[in-house]
This record gives sequence, structure tokens and C-alpha cells, in this order.
Amino acid sequence: MHGGRVSKGTIFDIKRYAVHDGPGIRTTVFFKGCPLSCQWCHNPEGMEPEPEILLNKARCAIECRDCVSVCRRKAITKVGSVVYIDRKKCNLCGDCVDACVYEALLIAGKKMTVQEVVAEVEKDRIFFDESGGGVTLSGGEPLLQVDFLDELLDAFRSRSMRVALDTSGYSPLDMLEKVRDRIDLFLYDLKVMDGKDHEDYTGVSNEIILENLKDLVSAGRPVEIRIPLVGDVNDDEANIHRTIRFLSDLDSIRSVDLLPYHKGGSEKHIRLGKGEMLKNFKPPSKDRFHRIKQAFMNAGFEVKVGGSS
Repeated sequence: MHGGRVSKGTIFDIKRYAVHDGPGIRTTVFFKGCPLSCQWCHNPEGMEPEPEILLNKARCAIECRDCVSVCRRKAITKVGSVVYIDRKKCNLCGDCVDACVYEALLIAGKKMTVQEVVAEVEKDRIFFDESGGGVTLSGGEPLLQVDFLDELLDAFRSRSMRVALDTSGYSPLDMLEKVRDRIDLFLYDLKVMDGKDHEDYTGVSNEIILENLKDLVSAGRPVEIRIPLVGDVNDDEANIHRTIRFLSDLDSIRSVDLLPYHKGGSEKHIRLGKGEMLKNFKPPSKDRFHRIKQAFMNAGFEVKVGGSS
């Protein structure tokens, strides 16, 4: 820290021209680290707070052993065409990444200053101005790096940039209150309404999440609900009706974004060496999804699918 301010945060991706993370064309900044461990997570490289190495075995050339030869800690071995990484030995120096001309190795997550993040986002300023877009802060969970988030919000505000925050809502209330009035739109995730089921599938209780959502509504902050729909997890009639009842009591929330599960995160689990964590989740059936969408519409909600109307 310098002068009471945080110098750097850990970011694992910056995605340009995003159109599903809030209104208009946006740049989405992905913070590393999340207090939840959702079993279906499609951004598993955002779970751990520190940088991690990913190995794309499909890109690895059979005859090449450059990564093995440059690794000073002997953390990489290759047997035949298969590369093994001892992640306990690896210190993420990046030598293997630089040596791999096939781009089979990647480090997810790097330390960035506020100025570096803002400079990247500023490159897209013309698209924000023309489309009514802005920057979306996502993750992982941005509130896990609340001091860095605090600085970043000040920087964006000083440049009159519109900011959306994509959050799980799992955070101490004082941290949420620290930043909430500088957020133009909250993209707020609701996963499972039953507390025990929520803990079983995500590793944490949903009590704080629901209470924080009520607080945001009471404070008059704009909120759009996002619901990742996972077959046989939260697409049952009881959970959907309970979700609708809960949201109907929060008068200012009239927009719901339904996000059908997809397997986009499965390969990334494998590249992180966490393939054993994978479970066979599936999206809701087309008929079930249609009925869920209709149930929300019948309750008076504007419904989006995957960020689109």
C-alpha cells in the first residue's frame, strides 16, 4: 500500500466488446478470487485469489520439450506426448509460457495497477459513448478485492464512465456499502433459494446474499437479477416459484436474466489440473426453460436470456 491506497489488484482477463454484461457495448474486467465454489463454474480460473498456470494439452507438440528444459524448479515433466505439472513446485515464473511457441501454457491472473486497468478500458471509450455502454467489473468476485475496487471506482468516476458490478452478493455488508453508491448497475447472481442446497452446491450459505440484495434495494440501487439455470439443481418448480416470490417482494426489481448452463468451463477445469472436480451438469430442457421463462413473465418481470432481450 502507498499513502493508504492499494497499489495493485489481481485480474485474470479483460474482455472487450462484451454485449451481455450490462447495457450497450462494454469492457468486462475479471477479478481473481471468489468466496464461492460453484460446482458448475464456467470461470474456474477466477476461483483462486492467486495466479495459476493452465495447460492446453491439445496444443502441446509431441516432439517439443522446451517447457521442460527451461523450468528451473523441475516442476514440468513430459512422458511421451503428455506433460505433467507439479503445481506445488511451480512458482509461476512464466519461463515455460515464454518458451512455448505453441501457446499451450498460460498463466491466468496478473497483478495490475489501477492506472493499468483504466488504460486498457480507456481504449474502448468511443464504443461506450456511442452505445451507452461502459465497464463491467466481474470475476471471480470483485468485492473480495474491495480496496482495489474502491480505487478503481474512483478512477472510473473521475472519467465519467458508467460502471456495472457483476457480483455473487456474498460479502460483509460494510464492504458492499463502501462501494454501492458508485455502481450504476448491479448484476446480482441468485443461484439456489434453499439455504442447505445453496451451501451444498456453492460451499456457502445464501443468507448474506439475500440480505445484501434487500439492502441494495432499500438503498435504491439499480439491480438486475442473473440466474444461472442448471438442470436438476435449481430448475425445479419449487425453487423457481420460491425465487419469484422472493423477488416479487422487492418492488424495484423487475428485470431477470436467465443464463442456461453450458459446458464452457469444463475444459478450463482440466487445464487447471482440476478435472476431478467436474460433475455432469446439464442445461434445463427446452420445455423446462420455456416454462421457467413464462413463469417469470407471468409474474411481471422483464426476462432476458443470456444477457439479451
